[in-house]
Amino acid sequence: MSTPSSDVILERMMALHPKIIDLTLDRMWRLLEALGNPQNDLPPVIHIAGTNGKGSTHAMIRAGLEAAGKTVHAYTSPHLARFHERIRVAGQLISEPDLAAVLDECHAANGGEEITYFEITTCAAILAFSRSTADYTLLEVGLGGRLDATNVIDPALTVITPVSVDHQQYLGETLAEIAGEKAGIIKRLVPCVVGPQQDPALEVIEDRAAKLGAPLLAYGQQWHVAPEAGRMVYQDERGLLDLPRPTLPGDHQIVNAGAALAALRQLGIDAEACEAAVTQAQWPARMQRLSEGPLARMAPEGELWLDGGHNPAAGVALAATLAALPKRPTHLICGMLNTKDIAGYLRPLAAEAASLTAVSIPGEAATLPAEATAKAARDVGFETAEAENVTAALKAIVAREPHARVLICGSLYLAGSVLRENV
Repeated sequence: MSTPSSDVILERMMALHPKIIDLTLDRMWRLLEALGNPQNDLPPVIHIAGTNGKGSTHAMIRAGLEAAGKTVHAYTSPHLARFHERIRVAGQLISEPDLAAVLDECHAANGGEEITYFEITTCAAILAFSRSTADYTLLEVGLGGRLDATNVIDPALTVITPVSVDHQQYLGETLAEIAGEKAGIIKRLVPCVVGPQQDPALEVIEDRAAKLGAPLLAYGQQWHVAPEAGRMVYQDERGLLDLPRPTLPGDHQIVNAGAALAALRQLGIDAEACEAAVTQAQWPARMQRLSEGPLARMAPEGELWLDGGHNPAAGVALAATLAALPKRPTHLICGMLNTKDIAGYLRPLAAEAASLTAVSIPGEAATLPAEATAKAARDVGFETAEAENVTAALKAIVAREPHARVLICGSLYLAGSVLRENV
């Protein structure tokens, strides 16, 4: 009998647990045991947690390792256009036959027991990685850290990017509580790279590391990074690197690059590969310029950008990025999930955009209705409109201001929908 397609198996997996998110590791340990504990057969693991910058830091670490001639397994979430994006085996996106095979094997081994979609697909990624040779495994935490499905490994290195308030319903109401969940990836005696943190978060991370004897490589202490004369300068106890600014746009990418460089230097990667980390990394929907495709062709005289950030810290970073771009009338097309701090995300952006057109995210049950997004935007000072979809919103903006800069933003789910449409 042939294996069903990955889409069919993924649809089956959605029905295995009534909750989308349910933080515990019991189901992971049960299924991994049934699969023969493949988590014990992974190449050295670099485990990355944090609220903002996980994906960008992950991408830069991978670019640096690959430039040094290393092969890398990589796991990220969520995907944008296709599920296969989440699993990169020895540098290549997992093939459809291989994905369908490991999903089917995990589904069978689970035996119909309750398990979340993220848990069983994480097991599938671990299984795929365990069966292919590589030098390193990069695992990005899905949510939190302590009880995240990825926290079933013994890492060689952990990384915690900036922590801010998000997902309070799962991780806690205070920054310290949330940082405690992120710090749950720190393991005994295993070095941990720490990006810039607010004091309450840093105190929690330092306390956890001290209890476990885990050496910290913290921003502002063991390593420093800053923009300088149109470039960036990184320094640690191994010396100084004078590098180009990261290819990924925005000043916030400089500190993400710093964390990636700290990780790479801890792993013994040379300066040439460190430069490649910042110049060759690619990460879709992080202030991504769309210059090709049907949506881009609708604005031939303007600029079209896409960003998937969705919490207040992301709003601050995005506003700073817009402020640093050459002056041009800027309009937002925004769709968000109803679980997010909409006002907190939009407030810093109000000073950088002339208007916001609200849309609902297609196919997402948790989308905030366009009218609710528009109201939240008006409340923080935006001139607003509503549109049926991104295409309609873009047409309306271009019709009145052909040379505008248009930024589609507010959710990775909206970004994924745009990328699927713009092919």
